[in-house]
Amino acid sequence: MATASKTPPGADPKQLERTGTVREIGSQAVWSLSSCKPGFGVDQLRDDNLETYWQSDGSQPHLVNIQFRRKTTVKMLCIYADYKSDESYTPSKISVRVGNNFHNLQEIRQLEMVEPSGWIHIPLLDLVNSPIRTFMIQIAVLANHQNGRDTHMRQIKVYTPVEESSIGKFPRCTTVDFMMYRTIR
Repeated sequence: MATASKTPPGADPKQLERTGTVREIGSQAVWSLSSCKPGFGVDQLRDDNLETYWQSDGSQPHLVNIQFRRKTTVKMLCIYADYKSDESYTPSKISVRVGNNFHNLQEIRQLEMVEPSGWIHIPLLDLVNSPIRTFMIQIAVLANHQNGRDTHMRQIKVYTPVEESSIGKFPRCTTVDFMMYRTIR
């Protein structure tokens, strides 16, 4: 059983993006949920608003499925949870599974979270500490605080490492002005 590496309160994973070492790839995936209350689904989970959330509606485990069209390198998941706002809806035990499809998922991480508040960084590394390559990620909420039935998740981000340029090594562009012009169309 592992514990997630927790960022200091208020730390945002977008700070990692600004360093130029990772890129958020959640928009390249197809997202599905085991259940949701009307108006509290995938759109709220991915809208970059910490005030909105996915709310499950059914029995546990509650599942978030993230499927990519091709095998994708994934370095880290970031989940935003807030015990003070969500109380018994806050996940306390999470399983992260990866595979090619629903039929061959393997659990690679299981996390215990004690009253989380803020971004929780979950590294997805193989046995030699390299980022995993997968078609599918499944996040399963196995238990909630105070034995709650339904769950709230406020945001989930999926990150891939940024590859070095094959043209040559350029300094990393970390300011907003440079980042606006760092790619060629």
